[in-house]
Amino acid sequence: MQAFQIPPSDSLGQLERLARERILILDGAMGTQIQNLGLSEEDYRGAGGCGCRHHSDHPQKGNNDLLILTQPEALEEIHFNYAMAGADIVETNTFSATTIAQADYGMEGAVDDLNTEGARIVRAALDRATAIDGKPRFVAGAVGPTNRTASISPDVNDPGYRAVTFDDLRIAYGQQIRGLIRGGSDIILIETIFDTLNAKAAIFACFEAFAEHGRRLPVMISGTITDASGRTLSGQTPTAFWHSVRHSRPFTIGLNCALGASAMRPHLAELAGIAQTFTCAYPNAGLPNAFGQYDEGPEDTAIQVADFAREGLVNVTGGCCGTTP
Repeated sequence: MQAFQIPPSDSLGQLERLARERILILDGAMGTQIQNLGLSEEDYRGAGGCGCRHHSDHPQKGNNDLLILTQPEALEEIHFNYAMAGADIVETNTFSATTIAQADYGMEGAVDDLNTEGARIVRAALDRATAIDGKPRFVAGAVGPTNRTASISPDVNDPGYRAVTFDDLRIAYGQQIRGLIRGGSDIILIETIFDTLNAKAAIFACFEAFAEHGRRLPVMISGTITDASGRTLSGQTPTAFWHSVRHSRPFTIGLNCALGASAMRPHLAELAGIAQTFTCAYPNAGLPNAFGQYDEGPEDTAIQVADFAREGLVNVTGGCCGTTP
């Protein structure tokens, strides 16, 4: 494939070597850590932090990505704490940093800054940690699924309707990925995939951006199984999911979110049995309770994830919703 004529970045070789030596550790949940800060609408807009040159009439509380620009020191400390807790790979706080997702907040114009600065904040946190213990660490530019699906109609009365096109997604993802590369990301992590067509648009955008950059970054791809059916929202089994994205030759393929480790295990085992690359899993801290909180503690999650390791199911593991340093 012409895309693979692009020279790989140094980080790809480093990560592959490390993943052959041991299981690598990914960081944990960002949203829960942000919730613990107890930020107000004014804080999201920059009170007590940094002024934001991007403005919107929409409420911003809940727009966690915006904190990259308005509360960078608080975010850097969260990233630093994950690094010092043992994370080899730390994600940017850019899950919703596309024009598509930011449209809900009227912050489409902030996307370039969100991704560039989001990667720079993580790099600064990791450099601080490495200065202490000398361990190499990697910035994973997080690319979320957006709040649109290219495969399913949002209108039950019009099954042929789509709220977004492949090109809409490709363009939005491309803008995000270019910003993440510009900010110093070592990896692009396409995560929480519920619709593989969205993921394919992100993969396409990756290789367009890599061609411009002149280097091919490692790509991590992580789907989400939405319920007991063992399928993604767009209907794919783990095996079908792998075959749909294997052309991208990802550094890792895996699963995250939606399920705790115990419920994720059979789906991860299926994926690990078929995938011809490294595997990654970062489950939630169990399932949320009636109040949306996660009752599973670190020790509980650790015991279950340790089983993943003993059974040879993972090369990279970490935590998703409800997990902590």
